[in-house]
Amino acid sequence: MPVSEKKILKRLYVVSAGLFLFAMAVIVKLVSIQMVDGDKYRDLAEKRTEKMFTIEPNRGNLYSDDGSLLATSVSRYTVRFDAVTVDNDDFQENVKPLANELSKLLGKTSSHYQQILRKAKAHKNRYALIARNLDYSDYTALKQFPLFKKGPYKGGLIIEQKTVREHPLGKIAERSVGYERFDENGYSTRVGLEGAFGQYLRGIEGKRLKQKIAKGQWKPIGLDNIVEPKDGYDVVSTIDINIQDIAHHGLLGQLEKYNADHGCVIVMETATGEIKAISNLGITKEGKYYERLNYAIGESSEPGSTFKLMNMVAALEDKVIDTSTIIDTENGRWKIYRHWVEDSNHRGYGEISMAKAFEVSSNTAFAKMVHTKYKDNPEMYVDRLRKMKLHQQLGLPIKGEGKPVLRYPGEKGWSGLSLAQMAYGYEVSMTPLQILTFYNAIANDGEMVKPRLIKEVKEWNTTIQKFEKEIIDPSICSKETAKKVQQLMANVVSEKFGTAHKLYSPNFSMAGKTGTAQKDYASKDASKLGYISSFSGYFPADNPKYSCIVVIHNPDKKVGIYGADVAGPVFKSIAQKIYANNPLINEVELMTAENKKLDDAYQEYYTEVQKNQSNVPNVKGMSGMDAVAILENLGIQVEVRGNGKVKKQSISHGTAISKVEKIILELS
Repeated sequence: MPVSEKKILKRLYVVSAGLFLFAMAVIVKLVSIQMVDGDKYRDLAEKRTEKMFTIEPNRGNLYSDDGSLLATSVSRYTVRFDAVTVDNDDFQENVKPLANELSKLLGKTSSHYQQILRKAKAHKNRYALIARNLDYSDYTALKQFPLFKKGPYKGGLIIEQKTVREHPLGKIAERSVGYERFDENGYSTRVGLEGAFGQYLRGIEGKRLKQKIAKGQWKPIGLDNIVEPKDGYDVVSTIDINIQDIAHHGLLGQLEKYNADHGCVIVMETATGEIKAISNLGITKEGKYYERLNYAIGESSEPGSTFKLMNMVAALEDKVIDTSTIIDTENGRWKIYRHWVEDSNHRGYGEISMAKAFEVSSNTAFAKMVHTKYKDNPEMYVDRLRKMKLHQQLGLPIKGEGKPVLRYPGEKGWSGLSLAQMAYGYEVSMTPLQILTFYNAIANDGEMVKPRLIKEVKEWNTTIQKFEKEIIDPSICSKETAKKVQQLMANVVSEKFGTAHKLYSPNFSMAGKTGTAQKDYASKDASKLGYISSFSGYFPADNPKYSCIVVIHNPDKKVGIYGADVAGPVFKSIAQKIYANNPLINEVELMTAENKKLDDAYQEYYTEVQKNQSNVPNVKGMSGMDAVAILENLGIQVEVRGNGKVKKQSISHGTAISKVEKIILELS
């Protein structure tokens, strides 16, 4: 054999041996993968084609105290079609009947749905969109349509469910109802009742297996879940939707009248601390008001003269004064160091009792009293205020409660002016709810109860947990002191010279205190000086059922700034409406000759509300609040000009409601 042939054979042997060794290595690797790493790679393959998805449970319902819905979860369904799994004969037989039923349900033509279905079949589309956001009744109907009733494998039906949250009351109390949201990293944002009681409402997640199909899409496998989600519990709040509606519209009307920046209202049941209404409205760039922030709970600011109640209680408890103690208000101005304290009455009140000083809200009297009585022992003064829990947060379940400011002598910010400033509500800071909690304690003869927004947690008709009255302090002051200041607050409304005497009505009694505080006063630009107008109190005056606070920020200075004018009317309208609607308040004799006007007005309002009207009603002579409620319930947009009763309506009564978008009411 020639040498050249031997070399060729040798090379062939080498190549053959190499191929043999390579083949053996491949076999060994395959065996290794199968025997050793098989489970690992099988799992990897399955993960690439099948994946477990989380199913969000239905969130529990949030109710008002009478069982009306404040927030509820509603299931919405997306329907898709897998054209590959459907037999061709079944498809041709059912495509037209299916398209006809889809047309009846969804509104588009039958040919439109035939085109979608046939195109999906031609292109072997496994995820063709048929419809989005169907409600439950439409979803159940669609499942029985031709072809789809054969299910996911023979009928190609793919159903995707999601849960959305709806608020039946719309924008009313939207911020107080709130929400709970989680981002992609699991961090939560919790607002209002939804956020505070999320642990009860949110439920337990379920699991659903899905298969990966073309273009990164995932198709559910089968109709059943691997783990069924467990729906959340229902939460019954303390909110009374009737009082909430009254508070919302009363605040809205006053904010619009004074072109104010924002404001809030809280109504609390005196004995229990249950919050019956909480409304927060702020203005938008377009000049409309909506629930922007929870000012009632989160906004801490200088209270102004509503803090005089705290000072009066402190001084009476420390026995440094009595209500008959005489203070010289001079000519309405008093100088302390280089600072002037001034009364709104620039002529002054002369020598008056502290009782009278409270009724007329004299800054000079209170500044003199607190400074002179406590200057040698300021710690005694602050200790008394702190003993009444004025430096503490309320510890609410709702996130974002503002922190009160109550400095101690020697702390940063304390000065020789501090006692005088604190005497009429400056250099201190509280939220509206913290202020109301104190006023509510006075109405309770000194018992301070914790504000409460929840009554119970339920699963269907079974109570899971009840929330009872919680007492912060059984006695923030003596009953003797409480009775004295109760009379002073009643005089603020009923007496001729009381700062809220314009709110007085012989038909129902109220007690409270006005407040007008400057804000942004440190600015050298006078145009930036703003005001906070407030009124805090309770009703009826002699047997309190409800306490209430109204706070309005930055009313138009050209229209008005004083608490009695800006905030007081909202308080009065709430009290009036609750009196008229609440037969449990025995103190109101609605059928006396003196009170017959109120009863007649309510009956007129009630009669109009009960009518099933298709025409604009005659609201002339009604109170503005009643007229607005009637017209808005008929779906008519209302613009109000003035205050009081309706003297003129821009659309004549009898006009068909279908032709009316807006009506202007002139009040006087």
